[in-house]
Amino acid sequence: MRKLLHILRRESAGSAPYWEDFLYESQDEAATVATALQSIGAENRVDSGSGAFRPVAWESSCLQRRCGACAMVINSHPAMACDTRLRDLAGERVTLEPLGKFPVVEDLIVDRTVMMENLKRLSVWLSEKADPGAEDMAFEASRCLQCGLCLEVCPNFAPGLGFGGMAAMNPIARLIANSPQQMRKSLAKNYMRGVYSGCGKSLACRDICPAEIDMEKLLARSNAAAVWGRWKAAVGSRDQGHID
Repeated sequence: MRKLLHILRRESAGSAPYWEDFLYESQDEAATVATALQSIGAENRVDSGSGAFRPVAWESSCLQRRCGACAMVINSHPAMACDTRLRDLAGERVTLEPLGKFPVVEDLIVDRTVMMENLKRLSVWLSEKADPGAEDMAFEASRCLQCGLCLEVCPNFAPGLGFGGMAAMNPIARLIANSPQQMRKSLAKNYMRGVYSGCGKSLACRDICPAEIDMEKLLARSNAAAVWGRWKAAVGSRDQGHID
């Protein structure tokens, strides 16, 4: 297998972007984009122009589609590098770019701080003991990798606008499912402000999610719980409370 990695590079946040090509050859039919990036980073290459090679900067951790770190744009499609097999990409050239909704730090690394800031702004944490009900909804939400791919394709998300997107909806939906009744009112207000009011229901997030979370079902149940106050029907809790 022979692939030419056409990578959009940037030495730092303020530097000009440029394209650079790297040839990757392997007999491994299971090789992924992550495999190729690891390989070209390990090779002793010499840049004919500067006399030195700067390894391609990209993020990775588990390489098993569990952490979300290696999210990038592959052939104009947001995806996980560890979950994209080279054999499945048509043609010899593979184009790699950083996610476009976040500031670039270096090469394929972006600053996803806005995702954490959105969670902090929405107070997405438990301050009291969790309710023992609603395991199904909580488990579904807990599978979110916080990779940012859903925000990359979301037509309503842009940093600084206040809409947290599905990356914020998943953690807060998990809390709604697990929180005692007295916490739900404040959670519901945060959900309505940071998720419900900005979502256009395009569900582009559902199709891109590497964890294959059923966004439509989770969104419907979260809306029922947080917006309409139908706690028992939505999250399976034993209490009968509702939003005043």
